[in-house]
Amino acid sequence: MATLTVRDLNVSGKRVFLRVDYNVPLEEQGGAMVITDATRIVETLPTLRLLIQQGGRLILTAHLGRPKGKREPSMSLRPVAAKLADLLGCNVNFADDCIGEAVEKMANALPPGGVLLLENVRYYNEEETNDPVFAEKLAKVADVYVNDAFGAAHRAHASTEGVARIVAKRGGQCAAGLLMERELKFLGEELENPARPFVVILGGAKVSDKIKVIDRLLEKADAILIGGAMAYTFKLAQGFKVGQSLVEKDKTDVALAALAKAKQRDVQFLLPVDNTIVTPVKTEKLDKKGRAVIDFQNPHNWTESNIPDAEEGVDIGPATVAQFSEVLSKAKTILWNGPMGIFEDKRFATGTNAVARAVVDATQKNGAKSIIGGGDSVKALNQAKLGDKVTFMSTGGGASLEFLEGAVLPGVAALSEK
Repeated sequence: MATLTVRDLNVSGKRVFLRVDYNVPLEEQGGAMVITDATRIVETLPTLRLLIQQGGRLILTAHLGRPKGKREPSMSLRPVAAKLADLLGCNVNFADDCIGEAVEKMANALPPGGVLLLENVRYYNEEETNDPVFAEKLAKVADVYVNDAFGAAHRAHASTEGVARIVAKRGGQCAAGLLMERELKFLGEELENPARPFVVILGGAKVSDKIKVIDRLLEKADAILIGGAMAYTFKLAQGFKVGQSLVEKDKTDVALAALAKAKQRDVQFLLPVDNTIVTPVKTEKLDKKGRAVIDFQNPHNWTESNIPDAEEGVDIGPATVAQFSEVLSKAKTILWNGPMGIFEDKRFATGTNAVARAVVDATQKNGAKSIIGGGDSVKALNQAKLGDKVTFMSTGGGASLEFLEGAVLPGVAALSEK
């Protein structure tokens, strides 16, 4: 059955408890916390505007950072309320708490079309433990429940699952917001029966993060392109030397099983044929976590199968880019999750940027449907200023991966069916 969405609701005069993902990056500037990227706020505006037009009384709840149950001023949502008011072009009330009498009074005083943002729900540990008493307190201001926070839907927290269950038990409706609806459409429906060829690009550091995704996509994909550090675990599994490259030695059996399944199912499974390698040198500097900063020296292209013992792979090379681009040029559906190298360092962003351009070309020139599965892939596309040239970019990191694995997300399971 399809999930109920905000399009199916009549919220006129009703208190709409709306879970949003406003976990935005903040930095201190001139003694105040300033939002450095408002994308997550902007993404919710269509849902908010629709509910406002319908005369709903909106009570927004979100988390920010990991305050671990304490009132951490640097993680207050107050700056978000100000930014949201600017973007919506209307007044946004802000409550200094997310539960209690004062919050209930503010919520009940809202006029139709009024907006109230509650303070960081993670100021209470009971949020993450999905404490039923805490969920009841949150639900006191809810006639209708809407979840537009796909990025938090894989967590069974009080605001993502508990409140929805309480509202439903009372006979109230629980619906997906427009952003949540799009996430479920593109990561679910569109990939259920994809137009072919269906090409999957997987990168990032660890095979272990994507074991289930690889296994599930091998059932559907025509080709899987592997980049990032996870490629070195596959190389190691095949008996090649990978030098100082980041690998998971205990996951080589998983890598071999994936390669065997790809062969059995006749899925084209491509690993890098060349790499950018460097000499990693420890410095006396320490990073924010107190670890030695590594200086990557002498970056150069390496075309041989074995990487020298003192060297480390940090990006895919030009021959791999050409091979991947050729496959992508024929694709009709593309799913991309994970960068091709250490793209945060401009010297090693070449492979990721080239793949991004190949995905954009396939989308813009050949009409391919391109779906970017959240996390660093989205960051890389935005960094390359190509984010608006693909079909869909997910706002979820862990949620996207779990959904692609075929897991049932608690925040989605709690919503009403049509």
